Amino acid sequence: MRRRDFIKSAAAATGAVALPRLVYAQNYPTRPITLVVPFAAGGSFDVLGRVIQPRMTELLGQNVIVENITGASGVTGTQRVATAQPDGYTVLLGTVGTYAYNPSIFKKLPYDPVKDFTHVGLFADQPMVLVVNPKLPINGLQDFVAYVKANFEKISFGSAGVGSTTHLSCALVNATIGGKEPVHVPYRGGGPAMADIMAGRLEYGCSNIGGVVEQIKAGNLKAVANLSKNRSNALPDLKTADEQGFKDFNVTTWNCLSLPKNAPAEIVARLNKAMSDTVDSPATIELLAKHGVAPVPKEQRTPEYITRFIPEEIKRWEGPIKAAGIQQ
Repeated sequence: MRRRDFIKSAAAATGAVALPRLVYAQNYPTRPITLVVPFAAGGSFDVLGRVIQPRMTELLGQNVIVENITGASGVTGTQRVATAQPDGYTVLLGTVGTYAYNPSIFKKLPYDPVKDFTHVGLFADQPMVLVVNPKLPINGLQDFVAYVKANFEKISFGSAGVGSTTHLSCALVNATIGGKEPVHVPYRGGGPAMADIMAGRLEYGCSNIGGVVEQIKAGNLKAVANLSKNRSNALPDLKTADEQGFKDFNVTTWNCLSLPKNAPAEIVARLNKAMSDTVDSPATIELLAKHGVAPVPKEQRTPEYITRFIPEEIKRWEGPIKAAGIQQ
């Protein structure tokens, strides 16, 4: 075969491979999509996934099914998505914990937050809240500090797992108090931990505000402090830790959507638009606000922004995690 003919044949073959891929991406989605929440049902991230699920289902024209894959501070579910086919049908609800904390916590993390994913976009930010069993004689952060110092040998706190956002938040609270730390009881998700605090089997814990706001309003949990810098519209009367003496204390958690690496750009764009339009819809805004969650500004929802943002967050949390001594 002459060289010119060979080149033409090769180009035609390449086009034949690329065309079905392009058509496939343009027709996406043609079947249900699984949204993996790497924490237990009932926890704050599960709540967030189920808030955005209905509108995304409408916009994409296919069912978005929330699947809870728990274990190892979100590692199990996150790794499941990292190793899935990059066809757009397995989507991860990523968190500050799974992407920014875990690289500094786990010596052998089985996924790379930067290299193993095609990130769709950042979409939500919410404060963390310190809560206690409502029967405890605690009304505010200074009462909590005094109670912990007097009872550290007898009390315990729960989390969604070692190195989770709920664990790290409480670890930083404990470190700020100083002295010996109460016993940490890790669970497979935030929901079970909060259930045991309400039942009195644990004394306290930390949660995204979205996961506990209804239980706080119902009196099943007592809120001690909003751990972010600013008060939340969901609990406007709850003072921040900074207002109560923990100067410059600020812990929030963010969420994004991600696909396995090498996902087609057309699919990423389709999901990004559905995600952004979802958090802009009045019904979703109302639900998010009810749970204390604020959509991030539009300029922060792009794939380009989240791809830059995650390495910055990994670097920002490396020091505090080492200082808290929660590496594995």
